[in-house]
Amino acid sequence: FRGVPKDVRLKKADLREHIHQSSKGNQLKWEKDGIWYKADYTGYEGLAEYMVSQLLRYSTLDAKEYVLYETERIVYADHEYSGCSSQDFREDKEWQVITAERLFRRKYNQSLYISMFRIRETKERLKFMVNQVVRMTGLSDFGQYMSKLITIDALFLNEDRHTHNIAFLWDGYDEYRYCPIFDQGASLLADTTVDYLLEKDVIDLIGTVEAKTFSRSFEEQLDIAEQLYGDTIQFQYGEHEIRELLGQDQVYAEDVKKRVYTVLMQQRRKYQYLFK
Repeated sequence: FRGVPKDVRLKKADLREHIHQSSKGNQLKWEKDGIWYKADYTGYEGLAEYMVSQLLRYSTLDAKEYVLYETERIVYADHEYSGCSSQDFREDKEWQVITAERLFRRKYNQSLYISMFRIRETKERLKFMVNQVVRMTGLSDFGQYMSKLITIDALFLNEDRHTHNIAFLWDGYDEYRYCPIFDQGASLLADTTVDYLLEKDVIDLIGTVEAKTFSRSFEEQLDIAEQLYGDTIQFQYGEHEIRELLGQDQVYAEDVKKRVYTVLMQQRRKYQYLFK
């Protein structure tokens, strides 16, 4: 139990321009003493980051494969924000984060996203991206990595997985590593400003969420990824773990947490085969 969080006070010197732009705009982001902070932009992104990452602890992923987030109250320029924090996952600061989109543009001077969507079939889009990334980085098991992302996005309704936030660690020369899985803030109906208003019915809203990576359908993406690259993750959480994690948060309102609980339980029922 974290107790009541102290306000994190940040200065202009801590402000950072973040390269992983969301399709819904950019959150304010800061870095201080090796910790990254993000302010909510359209709703409860910080709670979504926290819940998804903490629930990944109850999966077959290794702890090094994902970034853990905590919820935070952030004070900046006399304004108070809700949001989240995470450790800088670059163990060696000489390595830089490079997105799949930027990598493809450097290699071919073309957009990876546009190139993929010139392809008619969803399955062929996924194969195209995987083959291109393997060719550019030498990461031969990128298909399995991509299948993990697609599984997580389907289960947690991450509507903002695109070529600008699929990223790698790069030494600046010719060596690449996987970034731990990060950036889940567009999950769990977190946008309460535009698309998923709090007063709307949760079950109805779940049916309107669309994927962005290779298809509008989470189910289609997941079926194809599993066909091509296998079932890559299993989960072990249930109602108890969800309630416990929500209870530990001291930043977000109860109506928001109630909605997150409903979404998580509904998605767990839908994807029962992913649970041991």
